[in-house]
Amino acid sequence: MWEEFKKFIDRGNVIELAVGIVIGGAFGKIVSSFVDDILMPPIGLIVGKVDFSNLYINLTGSQSLSLNAAKKAGDVTINYGSFLNVVVNFLIIAFAIFLVLRQVNKFSLLKKEEPATTKECPACLTEIPLHATRCPNCTTYLEDEEDRETEPTN
Repeated sequence: MWEEFKKFIDRGNVIELAVGIVIGGAFGKIVSSFVDDILMPPIGLIVGKVDFSNLYINLTGSQSLSLNAAKKAGDVTINYGSFLNVVVNFLIIAFAIFLVLRQVNKFSLLKKEEPATTKECPACLTEIPLHATRCPNCTTYLEDEEDRETEPTN
C-alpha cells in the first residue's frame, strides 16, 4: 500500500492539485472580502441603507434589533442576507474560473497541430509535398499509402 501511495504522489498531479486547492482557498477569501467589504455596502446603500449580512427572518416571532442579538437570544432564524452574500461570492468565483478556463481553452486550441502537408521521401529523407508521387530531389517513385494497403502481401 505504501508503494502505491508513493506512485500516486510521484505522478505530479497531486502537487498541482494541492497548489490549486491552496490558491483556490486564498482566492475564495479575497472574493469573500471583496463582496462583504467592498461590493455589498454600496449596493445596500443604493437599495435603502441595508446591510445584507444582517437580513434575516426570525422564526420564533420575537423581535431582535440585529441578527447577532437574535442568535444570542437563541432565536431560530433564516439568514437570507448571508445567503445572498454567498451567492454573489459564488457568481464572482464562477465567473473568474470561466475567464481562466476560456483563456486556457484558447491557448490549447492554438497549440493543436495542423494536418501534415509534407512527407518524407523514403529514399533521400527530404521533405516533399504530401501528395507527390515522385521525389523531386532523387526522382524516386513513391507509393501511395492507399496502394500499399490494397496490394497483397506474400
